[in-house]
Amino acid sequence: MLTVDMLRHGALQGGVKYRGRVEGLLTQEGWAQMERVWQQVNDVVDLIITSPLLRCAEPAQAWAQQKAIPCLMDERIAEMHYGAWEDKSHEEIEIEWPGMLEKWRANPEGMRPPGGESPEELHARVVDFWRDITTRYAGKHLLVVAHSGSTRMLIAHIQGKPIAYTREIEMPYACWSRASGMAGKSRMLFVNQSPIDREGDGE
Repeated sequence: MLTVDMLRHGALQGGVKYRGRVEGLLTQEGWAQMERVWQQVNDVVDLIITSPLLRCAEPAQAWAQQKAIPCLMDERIAEMHYGAWEDKSHEEIEIEWPGMLEKWRANPEGMRPPGGESPEELHARVVDFWRDITTRYAGKHLLVVAHSGSTRMLIAHIQGKPIAYTREIEMPYACWSRASGMAGKSRMLFVNQSPIDREGDGE
């Protein structure tokens, strides 16, 4: 049985924007948020898999070096490509595409940001990633460092939910979830907890 801790990157400089494939620098607090989760899992993690985007990869690589464990980059857990929405705030998107973001937030199925990736395409690569690691790393404990969109989609898949369910999952910065899995059988052990939430509960 594989155990997977999932960590979203921490807060970014410049405020909240749709930064799919655009690089964003972690704030000092963003680093600290992620570090608090790492301190809870570093004794059990055998391998780190990270999105190639720096807000995930930089902490992941530093932790792997610290622990002398492998750190692999995987494009399949990179954030959704938001096309023309990239690096824009909610307000800027609403001005250029009135009403589209509201529909997206309600249920993105069958939609696509202009020039970007569809949720169905994101779903396909995330599912491929999960099937791969549950076969390849049976018996290991992994840390997966990724993004709001890719992590939401992964959680929905593990729970057997449709794409629309991703809009019901809260995904604050540096939130931490845990799943177990093997070929054909997976489940979430907890979703989006903080390090403080997990102290003393034995998991």
